[in-house]
Amino acid sequence: MKNIIIKMFVLSALFVVSQQSLQAANPISITFFGSKAIGGYDAVAYHTAKKAIAGNKKFATTWKGANWFFFSAKNLQTFLAEPTKYAPQYGGYCAWAAADNRLVKADPKIFDLHEGKLYLNYNKKTQRDWNVDRQGMITRGDRNYPKLIAK
Repeated sequence: MKNIIIKMFVLSALFVVSQQSLQAANPISITFFGSKAIGGYDAVAYHTAKKAIAGNKKFATTWKGANWFFFSAKNLQTFLAEPTKYAPQYGGYCAWAAADNRLVKADPKIFDLHEGKLYLNYNKKTQRDWNVDRQGMITRGDRNYPKLIAK
């Protein structure tokens, strides 16, 4: 029994490491299964409804190697017309972590719209820290993110 538990632990650790390696290579933060950007949430709804709304597989597209889901056909068409306007900054990774020179998954429900751009954060505490020096964080994130995805 002890050997089985140890093997399960090792396999779990390898899974996490391989998932993190996969994430780091992708410019868009995606779910492990289904390659969903923003965890399947509608990128346009953040801007129009000012809240995180789950997308629907009926209204989906692929962009930058990720699957993007939308609440409505209208939101899908809006995204297709200007994807970079609606996609989250730093590929949907945590904006605070990008400023700290790291790629970390973000919680799609913890977001900030600043000057028309969508930023996601890991959790509420991280978002509070982000808000203390938002412009400085953006400056550092903008500088760090291209190097992070090039690794």
